[in-house]
Amino acid sequence: MKMSEINWFGFAGGALTLVTVVVSLFYPWWQLIVGDGFLKANASPVNTNFGFLGTSFTIPLIWALNIVSVLSLVASGVVMLIYSIIPTKSYSKHLLGFAYKKPLFTLIFFVAGLFAIALIFQAVSGVAVPLMGSTTMTLPQFLTSGVTISVLMSGAFQWPFWMAIVAAVLCIVARLYHKKVAVTPKPATAVVPVSPDAASTTPPTVPATAPV
Repeated sequence: MKMSEINWFGFAGGALTLVTVVVSLFYPWWQLIVGDGFLKANASPVNTNFGFLGTSFTIPLIWALNIVSVLSLVASGVVMLIYSIIPTKSYSKHLLGFAYKKPLFTLIFFVAGLFAIALIFQAVSGVAVPLMGSTTMTLPQFLTSGVTISVLMSGAFQWPFWMAIVAAVLCIVARLYHKKVAVTPKPATAVVPVSPDAASTTPPTVPATAPV
């Protein structure tokens, strides 16, 4: 293995994908805070949990989807690392095709899911959930014993989200760079020059004469 044959974009993308998975187990990609600890939502493809009045809980369906995302991203990162070390093998392109799209698709599904949940919540409650920024929300009166209480609601993407974007971009660049790193130079064909003297000394070919 030569250092010049390694797809460094793929190696960096695979390593950063694995780092993102580990980091995302502890830090969310997106966070929503309602009031002063009244409600908190920590969302990421690998770990989504909620907090209500200081009590944390998870939703079984979302937890199952998180497990699928963890397995998918870990497989993507490991396969991308393996491909990056042997990009000239005959099966390397299949490894690359399996791995490079998963971080991007994870990002797309995550953002699309956030938008869908925000739109559904707004349609049901009439309150617009800020994906980035802050707004004021009036709490339902059945929670406040008929008293009108307004609280601040703020949402923001956290730094692991931007790390995931960098990992996805590196994996895509690795796919584009594959055409360059996977080219194997053809061995040069040696040409033996023939001198004029050697050509002149070659005996002429005498045609065969049929017997009479």
